[in-house]
Amino acid sequence: MDLMLLTQNSTPIFKYIVKLLGLIMNGIFEFLNLIGIPNIGLSIILFTIVIYLLLMPLTIKQQRFSKLSARMNPELQVIQAKYKGKQDQASMMALNMETKAVYAKYGVSPSGSCLQLLIQMPILLALYRVIYAMPAYVTKIGEAFGILADKIMQAANGVEEVRALSSAAYFTKNFDINVRNAIIDTLNKTSSLDMAALAEKFGLSDLTYNGRLILTNGSEKGLIDIYNNFLGLNIGNSPMDTMKTAFAAGNYLLLAGAIAIPVLAALTQWLNYKLMPQPASSDDRKKKQQPTNDTAEAMQQSMKMMNTLMPIMSAWFCLTLPAGMGLYWVIGAVVRSIQQVVINKHIDSMDIDAEIEKNVEKYKEKMKKQGIDPAKLQAAAKTNTKNLASQNTGVKRPAKTEEEKAEDIKKATEYYNKNAKPGSLASKANMVKQYNEKN
Repeated sequence: MDLMLLTQNSTPIFKYIVKLLGLIMNGIFEFLNLIGIPNIGLSIILFTIVIYLLLMPLTIKQQRFSKLSARMNPELQVIQAKYKGKQDQASMMALNMETKAVYAKYGVSPSGSCLQLLIQMPILLALYRVIYAMPAYVTKIGEAFGILADKIMQAANGVEEVRALSSAAYFTKNFDINVRNAIIDTLNKTSSLDMAALAEKFGLSDLTYNGRLILTNGSEKGLIDIYNNFLGLNIGNSPMDTMKTAFAAGNYLLLAGAIAIPVLAALTQWLNYKLMPQPASSDDRKKKQQPTNDTAEAMQQSMKMMNTLMPIMSAWFCLTLPAGMGLYWVIGAVVRSIQQVVINKHIDSMDIDAEIEKNVEKYKEKMKKQGIDPAKLQAAAKTNTKNLASQNTGVKRPAKTEEEKAEDIKKATEYYNKNAKPGSLASKANMVKQYNEKN
């Protein structure tokens, strides 16, 4: 059984995200305790829903980009095909300008959904960390396990017995850093059978927290079991351990519940993929007489393979990790699926043409503020220059000396940067426009 330190995460910046999410989780658990249902499983469900609702604006932006990309990409591929093989400066600048105009037309950034993913990723990783190390962030759980840890530390060979529960040898160094935290973290991942063995060996069965037994003793249920019990499952145990216990005891209802977690994890992940906006296949593009892109096709095939493997990987992880993690995985996928249905309906109801018209006007206003005439810019970007045509005529020009080349560059720079700040967008647009006028 792998071990994570009870001590809260100390990674720069990331630790603050984890701490904030830990405060939210602790608040949810305290509220449930206040109304008489202190349950980790229910806390995980509410916690997951709250976090995904907070991330809803970013999710909408991300899915909006995916939806618009399906309509935008054919136009981008036409532009790329138009300038394919042309490496001269004028062609590259015209390609850049036309590409930017398409992105502006659809009101999306060239970075696409990358920014939204960069923001969401540390939050989701932090959420995983909080759920996996609940005693580090939920006060009552940590204090209850702390009483058990103190008793074990007082017993002869107690620390060594708990240390032996960890199958990962490199985690044993954590006992040299903070023994109490390491014991609590180990106990949090210990199966019910191992916990019962520890309770008998070290006399843990009679220990109490706030006047309640911490571990189940006879007919009286302990706090740890009350916290961990969710629909008959101990979410501190992995489904694999629960299946072994249920099969040995002939408890087939418990066995079915343990199997349900990895199966639901796989099904919900698969459903997520099916609800996501799908890019057009090469066959669809051929039917619509749209250009195909080998790189895009290869990426699409890779994504399809990943989306096939992910449900299988999800099932395996949820089979071997504590059931609480599997519960988070399933609830997260369900929430994302519901969000996806709502977002799809919202985006499908959008008048894309009206949206495009609005975005075009915004883009024109932006260009005007930068001192660029949109009409001239569009004309310049779409013009096939005489120089491009003359590249294939086979006419050879006499070679220039280094001094002549330097002088040409100087004159060109002065000419093209006329009335514009060098390096600015206005100067680049001016360069394309003036180049076409000159030639």
